[in-house]
Amino acid sequence: MEINREIKNITSAFVLEDNLTECVPYGSGHINDTYRLTYDTGKHYILQKMNKSIFTKPVELMENVSGVTAWLKKKIQENGGDVERETLNLVMTKDGLPYYVDEDGEYWRVYLFIEDATCYDMVKDEEDFYQSAVAFGHFQRLLADYPAETLHETIVNFHNTVDRLDKFKTAVEKDVCHRAADVEKEIQFVLDRTELAHVLCDMQDQGKLPLRVTHNDTKLNNIMIDNATGKAICVIDLDTVMPGLSVNDFGDSIRFGASTGAEDEKDLTKVSCDLHLYEVYVKGFIEGCGGALTETELDMLPMGAILMTFECGMRFLTDYLEGDHYFKIHREGHNLDRCRTQFKLVKDMEEKLSRMKEIVNKYKQV
Repeated sequence: MEINREIKNITSAFVLEDNLTECVPYGSGHINDTYRLTYDTGKHYILQKMNKSIFTKPVELMENVSGVTAWLKKKIQENGGDVERETLNLVMTKDGLPYYVDEDGEYWRVYLFIEDATCYDMVKDEEDFYQSAVAFGHFQRLLADYPAETLHETIVNFHNTVDRLDKFKTAVEKDVCHRAADVEKEIQFVLDRTELAHVLCDMQDQGKLPLRVTHNDTKLNNIMIDNATGKAICVIDLDTVMPGLSVNDFGDSIRFGASTGAEDEKDLTKVSCDLHLYEVYVKGFIEGCGGALTETELDMLPMGAILMTFECGMRFLTDYLEGDHYFKIHREGHNLDRCRTQFKLVKDMEEKLSRMKEIVNKYKQV
């Protein structure tokens, strides 16, 4: 990418080297515009333009990122780790801010580039899945005593399943696209699980599940894996970090990583929860947490997997009923296919719940 005047103006606002030699698009993210900067010293940085249409309060978001990364650096230093590789490091502007606002009102930020490490979009083998589990568990451990209530809720009610259920019922009632009659079976699947939607929210309200710092996008591609050792070293993409439940972070990983089918698989006979992969993740996550979670949180990990999958399926169905305005679709009925896949996975996990609990108990005792 040509280093144009805009890029030069933006980078000059940050505390960086003088001679920028290259600026190229980087990574596979779909939300922010991401570039890798190279300077004549050989040092690299990540430059990002934040997507204001998704994250409408970028200042609050950056306050979250700044607070969490500063905390992580302190913990990593105390543990004798490498702060430049084991957490994201923000580069400040010359005004001492973690972001820069250009003349068009766009928000930019810069991170140190993590050298000799890679993030993968797909699981190559179960070791990758295990490493992601260890990393997200360790993330919980390092942030266990962070005052989660001080973080901004960057996406309000993001994993409030009761609120998601209310929005779903409204979509059914309004039926703006006249699609409800064709999906009565799927609608009934949700309504039959009204009590399920309340389980984790009620436990949080009753103080049985503590508020935690949660990542809320716990997929493999948000983990940097060391090229030499194959070990996970850093959790990245902290834009959705906010107060939440640890079991939801665990559950979303299982929903995505332990399913035997793609998220939009049409042949539902191919969709189930792979209990071997589930066990691989449970083992890594509990190891990574290192005793940071409560007994109740550990006991509710299987329910987190069911609830996150149910919530996601409900969101796909809601979007289908409302005309596919939130999730990008690539074919007619795409969101309906996604919904059915999630619901098949929910049903399968419900049938395997006792075994899922046994697996957690096995590693809880180690």
